[in-house]
Amino acid sequence: MRLWHSSCRLLILCIAVYIASSFSSLAAAAPISSSFEDNFDTECAKSHFKTSSDGQEWYLYLDKEQGCGFQTKQRYRFGWFSMKLKMVGGDSAGVVTAYYMCSDLGAGKERDELDFEFLGNRTGQPYILQTNVYKSGVGGREMRHSLWFDPTADFHTYSLLWNDHHIVFFVDRVPIRVYKNNGRPNGFFPSEKPMYMFSSIWNADDWATRGGLEKTDWKNAPFMSAYKDFNVEACQWEEPFPACVSTTTENWWDQYDAWSLDGSQQEDFGWVGRNLVVYDYCKDYERYPKLPEECSL
Repeated sequence: MRLWHSSCRLLILCIAVYIASSFSSLAAAAPISSSFEDNFDTECAKSHFKTSSDGQEWYLYLDKEQGCGFQTKQRYRFGWFSMKLKMVGGDSAGVVTAYYMCSDLGAGKERDELDFEFLGNRTGQPYILQTNVYKSGVGGREMRHSLWFDPTADFHTYSLLWNDHHIVFFVDRVPIRVYKNNGRPNGFFPSEKPMYMFSSIWNADDWATRGGLEKTDWKNAPFMSAYKDFNVEACQWEEPFPACVSTTTENWWDQYDAWSLDGSQQEDFGWVGRNLVVYDYCKDYERYPKLPEECSL
Protein backbone atom coordinates (compact mmCIF):
# COMPACT_ATOMS: atom_id res chain seq x y z
CA MET A 1 0.00 0.00 0.00
CA ARG A 2 2.81 2.41 0.86
CA LEU A 3 4.51 1.61 -2.45
CA TRP A 4 1.21 2.26 -4.30
CA HIS A 5 0.84 5.67 -2.62
CA SER A 6 4.42 6.56 -3.52
CA SER A 7 3.85 5.58 -7.13
CA CYS A 8 0.65 7.65 -7.26
CA ARG A 9 2.40 10.66 -5.79
CA LEU A 10 5.18 10.30 -8.35
CA LEU A 11 2.68 9.98 -11.21
CA ILE A 12 0.72 13.03 -10.03
CA LEU A 13 3.93 15.02 -9.71
CA CYS A 14 5.02 14.05 -13.23
CA ILE A 15 1.62 15.03 -14.66
CA ALA A 16 1.74 18.37 -12.82
CA VAL A 17 5.23 19.10 -14.10
CA TYR A 18 4.20 18.19 -17.66
CA ILE A 19 1.10 20.40 -17.54
CA ALA A 20 3.05 23.30 -16.05
CA SER A 21 5.80 23.04 -18.65
CA SER A 22 3.27 22.78 -21.49
CA PHE A 23 1.37 25.80 -20.24
CA SER A 24 4.51 27.87 -19.80
CA SER A 25 5.56 27.07 -23.36
CA LEU A 26 2.28 28.44 -24.68
CA ALA A 27 1.90 31.41 -22.37
CA ALA A 28 2.50 34.87 -23.73
CA ALA A 29 5.90 36.28 -22.94
CA ALA A 30 6.13 38.76 -20.11
CA PRO A 31 6.44 42.34 -21.36
CA ILE A 32 10.07 43.01 -22.18
CA SER A 33 9.64 46.50 -20.75
CA SER A 34 6.77 48.68 -19.62
CA SER A 35 8.35 51.68 -21.32
CA PHE A 36 7.25 52.59 -24.82
CA GLU A 37 10.49 54.48 -25.37
CA ASP A 38 12.57 51.38 -24.58
CA ASN A 39 10.89 49.38 -27.32
CA PHE A 40 9.67 51.70 -30.07
CA ASP A 41 10.33 54.73 -32.23
CA THR A 42 7.37 56.82 -33.39
CA GLU A 43 6.85 58.00 -36.96
CA CYS A 44 4.48 60.95 -36.76
CA ALA A 45 4.00 64.39 -35.26
CA LYS A 46 3.91 64.47 -31.46
CA SER A 47 0.29 65.63 -31.60
CA HIS A 48 -0.70 62.30 -33.16
CA PHE A 49 0.79 60.05 -30.47
CA LYS A 50 -0.23 60.03 -26.81
CA THR A 51 0.02 57.75 -23.79
CA SER A 52 -2.14 57.14 -20.76
CA SER A 53 -1.15 58.85 -17.51
CA ASP A 54 0.69 55.73 -16.33
CA GLY A 55 2.32 55.22 -19.73
CA GLN A 56 0.89 51.72 -20.14
CA GLU A 57 -1.49 52.48 -23.01
CA TRP A 58 -0.51 54.13 -26.29
CA TYR A 59 -2.76 55.97 -28.72
CA LEU A 60 -2.29 56.70 -32.42
CA TYR A 61 -4.37 59.38 -34.15
CA LEU A 62 -5.42 59.93 -37.74
CA ASP A 63 -6.81 63.16 -39.16
CA LYS A 64 -7.05 64.52 -42.67
CA GLU A 65 -3.48 65.80 -42.49
CA GLN A 66 -1.67 62.65 -41.38
CA GLY A 67 -1.75 59.37 -39.52
CA CYS A 68 0.76 57.87 -37.10
CA GLY A 69 2.86 54.78 -36.56
CA PHE A 70 5.61 53.20 -34.49
CA GLN A 71 8.18 50.45 -34.94
CA THR A 72 10.41 48.37 -32.72
CA LYS A 73 13.98 49.42 -32.21
CA GLN A 74 15.03 45.78 -32.60
CA ARG A 75 14.85 43.42 -35.57
CA TYR A 76 13.89 39.80 -35.06
CA ARG A 77 14.05 36.52 -36.92
CA PHE A 78 11.62 33.85 -35.63
CA GLY A 79 9.72 34.05 -32.39
CA TRP A 80 6.45 34.92 -30.67
CA PHE A 81 5.10 38.47 -31.01
CA SER A 82 2.00 39.77 -29.29
CA MET A 83 0.15 43.04 -28.66
CA LYS A 84 -3.23 44.11 -27.33
CA LEU A 85 -5.15 46.50 -29.60
CA LYS A 86 -8.45 48.34 -29.48
CA MET A 87 -9.86 49.55 -32.78
CA VAL A 88 -11.37 52.87 -33.81
CA GLY A 89 -14.98 53.04 -32.65
CA GLY A 90 -18.03 54.44 -34.43
CA ASP A 91 -17.90 55.25 -38.13
CA SER A 92 -14.39 54.20 -39.17
CA ALA A 93 -15.03 53.52 -42.86
CA GLY A 94 -11.87 54.01 -44.92
CA VAL A 95 -9.58 53.81 -41.88
CA VAL A 96 -7.04 51.00 -41.55
CA THR A 97 -5.22 50.06 -38.38
CA ALA A 98 -2.22 47.94 -39.32
CA TYR A 99 -0.18 45.72 -37.00
CA TYR A 100 2.58 43.89 -38.83
CA MET A 101 6.14 42.72 -39.17
CA CYS A 102 8.29 43.95 -42.02
CA SER A 103 11.92 43.67 -43.13
CA ASP A 104 14.18 46.60 -43.90
CA LEU A 105 12.53 49.04 -46.31
CA GLY A 106 15.77 50.57 -47.56
CA ALA A 107 16.17 51.61 -51.17
CA GLY A 108 16.22 48.71 -53.58
CA LYS A 109 15.25 46.13 -50.98
CA GLU A 110 12.38 43.70 -51.54
CA ARG A 111 10.45 43.42 -48.32
CA ASP A 112 9.16 40.42 -46.43
CA GLU A 113 6.03 41.18 -44.43
CA LEU A 114 3.43 39.57 -42.13
CA ASP A 115 0.27 41.67 -41.82
CA PHE A 116 -2.71 42.14 -39.60
CA GLU A 117 -4.87 44.87 -41.17
CA PHE A 118 -8.13 45.96 -39.54
CA LEU A 119 -10.47 47.43 -42.12
CA GLY A 120 -12.76 50.12 -40.73
CA ASN A 121 -16.53 50.00 -41.06
CA ARG A 122 -19.56 52.13 -41.55
CA THR A 123 -21.45 52.32 -38.25
CA GLY A 124 -23.31 49.10 -37.57
CA GLN A 125 -21.25 46.95 -39.93
CA PRO A 126 -18.65 44.46 -38.66
CA TYR A 127 -14.92 45.04 -38.76
CA ILE A 128 -12.99 42.87 -41.20
CA LEU A 129 -9.55 41.53 -40.30
CA GLN A 130 -7.27 41.04 -43.30
CA THR A 131 -4.01 39.11 -43.08
CA ASN A 132 -1.34 38.94 -45.76
CA VAL A 133 2.12 37.49 -46.32
CA TYR A 134 4.84 39.06 -48.49
CA LYS A 135 7.98 37.35 -49.70
CA SER A 136 10.63 39.42 -51.51
CA GLY A 137 8.15 42.17 -52.31
CA VAL A 138 5.37 39.88 -53.57
CA GLY A 139 2.09 39.71 -51.64
CA GLY A 140 -1.38 38.97 -52.95
CA ARG A 141 -1.88 36.29 -50.28
CA GLU A 142 -4.83 37.90 -48.51
CA MET A 143 -7.27 36.21 -46.21
CA ARG A 144 -10.17 38.05 -44.59
CA HIS A 145 -12.01 37.09 -41.42
CA SER A 146 -14.92 38.43 -39.47
CA LEU A 147 -14.42 38.46 -35.70
CA TRP A 148 -16.51 36.89 -32.95
CA PHE A 149 -16.43 40.07 -30.85
CA ASP A 150 -16.52 43.85 -31.22
CA PRO A 151 -12.85 44.89 -31.50
CA THR A 152 -13.75 48.50 -30.64
CA ALA A 153 -15.28 47.71 -27.24
CA ASP A 154 -12.17 46.46 -25.47
CA PHE A 155 -8.58 45.35 -25.95
CA HIS A 156 -7.94 41.99 -27.61
CA THR A 157 -4.68 40.15 -28.17
CA TYR A 158 -3.24 39.66 -31.65
CA SER A 159 -0.18 37.45 -31.97
CA LEU A 160 2.21 35.93 -34.49
CA LEU A 161 4.16 32.71 -34.14
CA TRP A 162 6.97 32.61 -36.71
CA ASN A 163 9.42 29.78 -37.13
CA ASP A 164 10.92 27.94 -40.09
CA HIS A 165 7.97 25.51 -40.26
CA HIS A 166 4.95 27.79 -40.28
CA ILE A 167 3.54 31.22 -39.49
CA VAL A 168 0.43 31.28 -37.33
CA PHE A 169 -1.84 34.30 -36.86
CA PHE A 170 -3.65 34.26 -33.50
CA VAL A 171 -6.55 36.30 -32.13
CA ASP A 172 -7.00 35.90 -28.38
CA ARG A 173 -4.98 32.68 -28.57
CA VAL A 174 -7.24 31.28 -31.30
CA PRO A 175 -5.31 30.40 -34.49
CA ILE A 176 -7.12 31.98 -37.42
CA ARG A 177 -4.54 31.39 -40.13
CA VAL A 178 -1.72 28.89 -40.62
CA TYR A 179 0.80 29.57 -43.39
CA LYS A 180 3.09 26.61 -43.94
CA ASN A 181 6.60 26.16 -45.27
CA ASN A 182 7.48 23.19 -47.46
CA GLY A 183 10.97 22.64 -46.06
CA ARG A 184 12.67 23.52 -49.35
CA PRO A 185 13.95 26.75 -50.93
CA ASN A 186 10.90 28.51 -52.31
CA GLY A 187 9.51 31.89 -53.28
CA PHE A 188 6.64 32.12 -50.82
CA PHE A 189 7.81 31.60 -47.23
CA PRO A 190 9.64 34.52 -45.55
CA SER A 191 12.37 33.11 -43.34
CA GLU A 192 15.76 34.65 -44.10
CA LYS A 193 15.24 38.36 -43.46
CA PRO A 194 14.93 39.88 -40.00
CA MET A 195 11.84 41.99 -39.38
CA TYR A 196 10.81 44.94 -37.28
CA MET A 197 7.35 45.06 -35.73
CA PHE A 198 5.19 48.03 -36.72
CA SER A 199 1.78 49.48 -36.10
CA SER A 200 0.06 52.37 -37.82
CA ILE A 201 -3.24 54.06 -38.52
CA TRP A 202 -3.86 55.52 -41.96
CA ASN A 203 -6.45 56.46 -44.54
CA ALA A 204 -7.14 53.80 -47.18
CA ASP A 205 -10.58 54.76 -48.40
CA ASP A 206 -9.58 53.93 -51.97
CA TRP A 207 -9.92 50.21 -51.12
CA ALA A 208 -10.46 49.38 -47.44
CA THR A 209 -14.24 49.50 -46.97
CA ARG A 210 -16.41 47.74 -49.54
CA GLY A 211 -13.62 47.98 -52.08
CA GLY A 212 -13.41 51.75 -51.77
CA LEU A 213 -17.13 52.50 -52.10
CA GLU A 214 -17.30 53.81 -48.54
CA LYS A 215 -15.16 56.90 -48.03
CA THR A 216 -13.67 58.29 -44.83
CA ASP A 217 -15.99 60.79 -43.12
CA TRP A 218 -13.51 63.37 -41.84
CA LYS A 219 -16.20 64.96 -39.64
CA ASN A 220 -15.48 62.04 -37.28
CA ALA A 221 -11.75 62.76 -37.10
CA PRO A 222 -9.49 62.37 -35.29
CA PHE A 223 -9.67 58.57 -35.35
CA MET A 224 -7.81 56.76 -32.58
CA SER A 225 -6.46 53.23 -32.16
CA ALA A 226 -5.09 52.03 -28.80
CA TYR A 227 -2.30 49.62 -27.82
CA LYS A 228 -0.79 48.01 -24.76
CA ASP A 229 1.13 44.97 -23.47
CA PHE A 230 3.72 44.39 -26.17
CA ASN A 231 5.16 40.90 -25.59
CA VAL A 232 7.98 39.22 -27.45
CA GLU A 233 10.03 36.03 -27.16
CA ALA A 234 12.22 35.97 -30.22
CA CYS A 235 15.67 35.87 -31.72
CA GLN A 236 17.08 39.38 -31.91
CA TRP A 237 18.99 39.90 -35.11
CA GLU A 238 22.70 40.56 -34.82
CA GLU A 239 25.37 40.65 -37.47
CA PRO A 240 26.81 38.45 -38.78
CA PHE A 241 23.85 36.35 -39.89
CA PRO A 242 22.63 34.35 -36.86
CA ALA A 243 21.12 30.90 -37.06
CA CYS A 244 18.20 32.04 -34.87
CA VAL A 245 17.32 28.45 -34.11
CA SER A 246 18.01 26.70 -30.85
CA THR A 247 17.68 23.43 -29.02
CA THR A 248 17.18 25.16 -25.68
CA THR A 249 13.78 24.97 -23.99
CA GLU A 250 13.74 28.75 -23.49
CA ASN A 251 13.17 29.18 -27.22
CA TRP A 252 9.91 27.23 -27.14
CA TRP A 253 8.73 28.92 -30.32
CA ASP A 254 11.40 27.01 -32.25
CA GLN A 255 10.88 23.59 -30.67
CA TYR A 256 9.02 20.58 -32.03
CA ASP A 257 5.76 21.34 -30.20
CA ALA A 258 5.59 24.72 -31.94
CA TRP A 259 5.97 23.27 -35.43
CA SER A 260 2.26 22.43 -35.69
CA LEU A 261 -1.03 23.11 -33.93
CA ASP A 262 -1.98 20.94 -30.97
CA GLY A 263 -5.33 19.18 -30.76
CA SER A 264 -7.34 21.99 -29.17
CA GLN A 265 -5.79 24.55 -31.51
CA GLN A 266 -6.77 22.40 -34.49
CA GLU A 267 -10.35 22.34 -33.24
CA ASP A 268 -10.39 26.13 -32.86
CA PHE A 269 -8.80 26.57 -36.27
CA GLY A 270 -11.42 24.32 -37.85
CA TRP A 271 -14.22 26.31 -36.24
CA VAL A 272 -12.74 29.56 -37.56
CA GLY A 273 -12.46 28.08 -41.05
CA ARG A 274 -16.09 26.98 -41.06
CA ASN A 275 -17.58 30.16 -39.60
CA LEU A 276 -15.41 33.26 -39.97
CA VAL A 277 -13.49 33.18 -43.25
CA VAL A 278 -14.76 35.91 -45.57
CA TYR A 279 -12.12 35.56 -48.31
CA ASP A 280 -9.28 33.15 -49.05
CA TYR A 281 -6.98 33.81 -52.00
CA CYS A 282 -6.36 30.07 -52.28
CA LYS A 283 -10.02 29.67 -53.28
CA ASP A 284 -10.11 32.59 -55.69
CA TYR A 285 -9.85 30.77 -59.03
CA GLU A 286 -10.86 33.85 -60.99
CA ARG A 287 -7.88 35.73 -59.63
CA TYR A 288 -5.58 32.72 -59.68
CA PRO A 289 -6.63 30.20 -62.38
CA LYS A 290 -3.49 28.33 -61.34
CA LEU A 291 -3.31 28.52 -57.57
CA PRO A 292 -0.01 29.60 -55.98
CA GLU A 293 2.32 26.82 -54.88
CA GLU A 294 1.77 27.34 -51.16
CA CYS A 295 -1.98 26.73 -51.47
CA SER A 296 -1.28 23.00 -51.89
CA LEU A 297 0.14 22.92 -48.35
